[in-house]
Amino acid sequence: MSSSSSLLERRRTAVPRGVGNLCDCFAASASGAVIRDVDGREYIDFVGGIGVNNVGHCHPDVVAAVRDQAGKLLHSCFHIAMYEPYVALAERLAALTPGDFPKKTLFLNSGAEAVENAVKIARRATGRQGVIAFETGFHGRTLLAMSLTSKVNNYKRGFGPFAPEVYRMPYAYCYRCPMGRTHPDCGLACADHLESFFIDHVSPDQVACLIVEPLTGEGGFIVPPPGYFKRLMEICHKHGIVFIADEIQTGVGRTGTMFAMEQHGVAADITLVAKSLGGGMPLSAVVGRAELMDAPDPGGLGGTYGGNPVSCAAGLAVLDVFEKERLLETGRALGESLRATFATWADEMDCIGDIRGMGPMLALELVRDRATREPAGAEAKAIVARCTEKGLLLLSCGHHGNVLRMLMPLVIGQDELTRGLAILHDTMSEVFGGKG
Repeated sequence: MSSSSSLLERRRTAVPRGVGNLCDCFAASASGAVIRDVDGREYIDFVGGIGVNNVGHCHPDVVAAVRDQAGKLLHSCFHIAMYEPYVALAERLAALTPGDFPKKTLFLNSGAEAVENAVKIARRATGRQGVIAFETGFHGRTLLAMSLTSKVNNYKRGFGPFAPEVYRMPYAYCYRCPMGRTHPDCGLACADHLESFFIDHVSPDQVACLIVEPLTGEGGFIVPPPGYFKRLMEICHKHGIVFIADEIQTGVGRTGTMFAMEQHGVAADITLVAKSLGGGMPLSAVVGRAELMDAPDPGGLGGTYGGNPVSCAAGLAVLDVFEKERLLETGRALGESLRATFATWADEMDCIGDIRGMGPMLALELVRDRATREPAGAEAKAIVARCTEKGLLLLSCGHHGNVLRMLMPLVIGQDELTRGLAILHDTMSEVFGGKG
């Protein structure tokens, strides 16, 4: 097997530099929450394939389902010859997503495809064109998804012109409130701002849908206050606007419930699912009200590989694992443990400005001064790099790059979790001069 150094040279020649990499390692195998590279080094994984490996790397049940299905039918294209795994998974997701109303499910390959198709469906159903998205939001890298995404570097710079009829309003970022208010005295002014938005930016009768993450991913794991999404959805429904929940990263147990909107008490008109749904296989879904999903004519939705039988088999296995191993309970316990640990760290490290998230989807916002809340972006970058050197894979996020996010597999063992947290704690102390 080639070494990491030789593979890196080949990568530099064969792969565009625009394909970013966290580090120079090349994975050879992985299981649970551990990745092994081609040089034999092990890494504790707090990234989880960017939120993909909730059931862990190479879960035996998922691997078995993939092998079994691959020996029966690799591909026929669902548009040509249908197959049961597609229908079975569609039924399971319709039952699991929030909302006591008839639902239908479309399968695709990636989160960005789910976003683009959800907007298509909303436009066809309403006869309108406008889409409202949010600052700090991330929805993908294809044209419309990139247009909806808020962060310029490195996702949008130089890639314009962007898709038209996209309107963006502030997100409920309580730690850095864009309206200069404080919760709960604000009275959810950030949600009520949507009515003012219709005056200043776009008429509501021209808006097909509003798309929002229940907890921002790339934007910094920001969690809006209670009641925020209910208020937004009430305003949307008042004006006939489709409410789309982008649960691509938060869905499939990442926040301690199968979907994060459950904790907000909201049943979106359309829910987007991807990442951990396939357990490592490319798979995404658009799950929505039956009458909305049926709006496009036959042929208006789909794709050659969408809902591949092997990917659907993996998705069914993932849902089975959640039930059999009670992973939602495991995730909630993991979240409680992490939050308690981080609260202890915050008592000793002034660099921790905010601890936030839902369930095990938690993050630390790092600052240079708690009073001024000056973002510690360079320090966060240094922490990520040093952790990698020590055998811990970790990612930062947020528009200032100063948020450390936790996306470890829910099945992570206690020993791996303890060692990983020790590496992170010690590295944070080192980077901030031993005093945090």
